[in-house]
Amino acid sequence: MSDLLKNIIRFTFFILVQWFVLFKIPPLHRFIVPYIYYLFILWLPFYIPRFWLLVIGFLTGLSLDYFTQTPGLHAAACVLIAYIRPFIINILLPKDTSEFNYREPSPRTMGWTPYAVYVLILTLFHHSYMLLLEWLSFGDFITFAVKLIATTGISFLLIFTTELLFPRKMRYRTNTA
Repeated sequence: MSDLLKNIIRFTFFILVQWFVLFKIPPLHRFIVPYIYYLFILWLPFYIPRFWLLVIGFLTGLSLDYFTQTPGLHAAACVLIAYIRPFIINILLPKDTSEFNYREPSPRTMGWTPYAVYVLILTLFHHSYMLLLEWLSFGDFITFAVKLIATTGISFLLIFTTELLFPRKMRYRTNTA
């Protein structure tokens, strides 16, 4: 299966799961909102240029904004993590690329600890920016902080549950020149 087709299927799957499953769950608490749709951006291959990564991030967030009728809330958060993603990957991956020739981030390719740091940092950026935009209309900092911690925790748990339930094959880059 080509990378394009695989990523289109992933995109559709994550948006539909977010909309038809996670948003339909009765609220666990007023602080916990599970998000997993942005995992699509985290799973994108390493070799995507930054411009296309930003476009994909914008379209991912915009598609969820269409369903939730929140003008630009998810799109702004997805563009932020799409922009930050290459910096985090460059910090966490080995500098000697002759040993590292995988195509996309996963616990098997990066190792569990760097992958957990990668997911945690991007999840914190996504949720803090999105909740900050949402919080500006409400105003209680304690509510913001508790909701950020709870939402990040449940999303982090969902991402690692997804990683364990649906392991991905390690794919190698074909040209490492």
